[in-house]
Amino acid sequence: MTPAPPAGAVGELEVGRIGKAHGLSGEVHVELWTEESRLAPGSELTTERGTLTVAHSRRHGKRYLVAFAGVADRDGAEALRGLVLRAEPLERPGTLWVHELIGARVITTAGDELGVVAALEANPASDLLVLEGGGLVPLRFVVSHEPGTRIVVDVPEGLVE
Repeated sequence: MTPAPPAGAVGELEVGRIGKAHGLSGEVHVELWTEESRLAPGSELTTERGTLTVAHSRRHGKRYLVAFAGVADRDGAEALRGLVLRAEPLERPGTLWVHELIGARVITTAGDELGVVAALEANPASDLLVLEGGGLVPLRFVVSHEPGTRIVVDVPEGLVE
């Protein structure tokens, strides 16, 4: 593990959390909140205690089993338990990312301001933008966005009040 960067370094996102040790060879359970590519061999993830480099990983139920370089036994793995994993945002044009939606003003195509995004709520039909006033706007109605500042939506009349 390399020296720790400042906790939550500017621009980094929380991408997962290390759980309990698995076996005796240094593997840990990882709950991943982003794409599996974050756990490709050689990937670097930061924690409050330093940078961890992925040696190998594999899916294990709803989680992943991950071995980090330099962690060779159960004691070393157990010492990582509870650490939050962080990484730089992925660059994917046209993709909506939660960190770009929170705090943005939501405006209809007619120019009416609906509010500011406070959270994103998972929903089977379409994730929902949760507005500060309590309004909900299905993500499927987003027609454009300027990360962190403005989201334009085309919602059917009467859907959002």
